Amino acid sequence: MNVNVDIRAYTGDNVLLPGNQAPCPATILISTKMGKIIAIHEERHVHADYPDIPVDCWIDTGDRYLLPGLIDAHVHLNEPGRTDWEGFWTGTRAAASGGITTVVDMPLNSIPPTTTVENLAEKRRAALGQCWTDVAFWGGVIPGNQDQLSPLVDAGVRGFKCFMIESGVEEFPCVSESDLRPAMSALKDTGSVLLFHAEVDDHPSSTGTEDPTLYSAFLNSRPETFEVEAISRIVDLQKDFPTLRCHIVHLSAVHALPIIRSAKAAGHKLTVETCFHYLCLASGAIPDGRPEFKCCPPIRSEANREALWDALLDGTIDCVVSDHSPCVAELKKLGEGDVMAAWGGISTLGFGLSLLWTEGRKRNVPIGTIVRWMSEKSANHAGLGKRKGKIAVGYDADFIIWDPDVQYTVTKEALHFKNKLTPYEGLVLSGRVEQTILRGNPIYNGISGAFKDLDPSGILL
Repeated sequence: MNVNVDIRAYTGDNVLLPGNQAPCPATILISTKMGKIIAIHEERHVHADYPDIPVDCWIDTGDRYLLPGLIDAHVHLNEPGRTDWEGFWTGTRAAASGGITTVVDMPLNSIPPTTTVENLAEKRRAALGQCWTDVAFWGGVIPGNQDQLSPLVDAGVRGFKCFMIESGVEEFPCVSESDLRPAMSALKDTGSVLLFHAEVDDHPSSTGTEDPTLYSAFLNSRPETFEVEAISRIVDLQKDFPTLRCHIVHLSAVHALPIIRSAKAAGHKLTVETCFHYLCLASGAIPDGRPEFKCCPPIRSEANREALWDALLDGTIDCVVSDHSPCVAELKKLGEGDVMAAWGGISTLGFGLSLLWTEGRKRNVPIGTIVRWMSEKSANHAGLGKRKGKIAVGYDADFIIWDPDVQYTVTKEALHFKNKLTPYEGLVLSGRVEQTILRGNPIYNGISGAFKDLDPSGILL
């Protein structure tokens, strides 16, 4: 008998195939040499049906769910330059532990930011040999770098991000309309996408009278009107650049939804993401003096949260991402409890699927819908939809083996990102990753050893 060591098979009762809301029995054949899915049979097979496949290459997932690998299209890995905040090694390990097989790195808060071809090359050099997941890159739009944008497209960035309000780091300044117009002109015929941190503050205040440890003080400092006004300006700009897709990152303000719905109905090329923290947390339950809950824009009310869920379910919001934005503990001002002065960012890598599944089950949202928001829709947004985001022939063999019913408590010991600070510590979540597979290679084992005896096999996309 000839043994085919290039073929590996995954079979089980609950495989999530494209277009399905619920998993079904299926058998998936992959080429380990190509890292690709080569055949799908919508029935459960046994090893005897494939005698040429070695026994250690036959994986029976039983009643566990076999899901497509997730794509997190909004991650700050911060390397080079701020590797005490995060890095490729720790960030991609944390991602892999949560079933993410591809991350798209934001152009900030690394030093240098990804605003020139040379800076992109420096970031790629820093990433080599460190990535447990595949990694792609967003470029950045800052004042005056419009001549760099087309070369960055040619160099492989998936699109570009800009800030309409100060970013918090001096090397990535925000843009005005006079900066955006030449940038949008440079991008309009490239097939790329422009991502907006959509907040504007036309009347910034340098002083505040409220107690800076109160979460309400921070919430009042970033009202919904910041997002509403910014998104209104984006939609107006799109009228002059109709071929350029624009994307709203981390939407939190539901009062902007009518503008978004109207723009989409009018045919604007506009897509929108929101984040786990806006869907799983609400301002009324945030204790004062707890800066780990701070992010920009802020977590808002319970009613706001429910309206975001409604917008996800009706398709107004396209995908869900982490906006993993860590920092060192000192910048979180935990000792002082100073929410106003703390760095704004929430660390989530590793349990986004559990968060969304826990909340989604309360609303009878099927696993197929939840995974689509985190895989297929995110892959399409990042221009990776022809190879990532679903279990289909010709696609990368990126999978998650998932137990949907197990419950666990988020502890510091379970966090794989560098700085062990998260507002989710102590939460009881449903669903856990048992194994993450990247192009046919295991990169995380949640049952035994986590990363023991495994090697990083991620590539730069």
